[in-house]
Amino acid sequence: MHDEPAESLPAAARLAWWGTAWLRGTVVTDLLVDAVIGGDATHTVADPFQGTDTLVGGLARLRAEGATSFGAAFPAEGDPVGLGGPAPFNAAALEAGSAVVVGGAGLGLVPQRTGAAVAWVLHPAGRRQLPDVGEADRGLRAALLESASALAALDVARWNPEVADRLMNLRHRPVLAAPDGVPARCVDLAARGLQATGIAALALEDDGGAVSAYEMTARREALLPLERAGRRALVAACSPEVWPPA
Repeated sequence: MHDEPAESLPAAARLAWWGTAWLRGTVVTDLLVDAVIGGDATHTVADPFQGTDTLVGGLARLRAEGATSFGAAFPAEGDPVGLGGPAPFNAAALEAGSAVVVGGAGLGLVPQRTGAAVAWVLHPAGRRQLPDVGEADRGLRAALLESASALAALDVARWNPEVADRLMNLRHRPVLAAPDGVPARCVDLAARGLQATGIAALALEDDGGAVSAYEMTARREALLPLERAGRRALVAACSPEVWPPA
């Protein structure tokens, strides 16, 4: 999830939620554009064979090619969650930190950011295996408990009081806007996933008051499972293929 504020909804998640709602007819085009672009200047869709189109033009072409949904992926090195290949798509998504898989079209979109502009580059993309919402929810809850306990043992309040404060105030989650059709459980899961990745990113920014290589390693071992669980929660929350029935 590169180049996004720690606790704002990443562009891939916005496209997954609002693009799917647009395909299903629950939001109009203007709302789609405003929600996906967010604070950016512009978004386009770049096809290596057909050139670059506007966001709406590119998504309309995908709809004509059979698109039924948009689902997000947030992979990291060693954890390609949300991806189903082929290798070039996975590599591009891993480099970007996110991607969108177009259900029904055999295609994927990888965001390339240049300043305040985002180009969604089209790639062939395969079917993927996903964590379901319940599995991702349980994994995130367990990771939060385990990480909080491990960080407390490492005296997180001494070396990073802000991380300690966030762990003590888990009820204060990001407030996310979602279109009609996104299950409330998924909106909540996405907020908690963002919260977890935000805590992990903050704690991993530097080694703070670490006094030894052992302590630095211990902190990373406590935080990486939380970051992984947060990404998996976001993938499940932003993948219509695994949403619970309305």
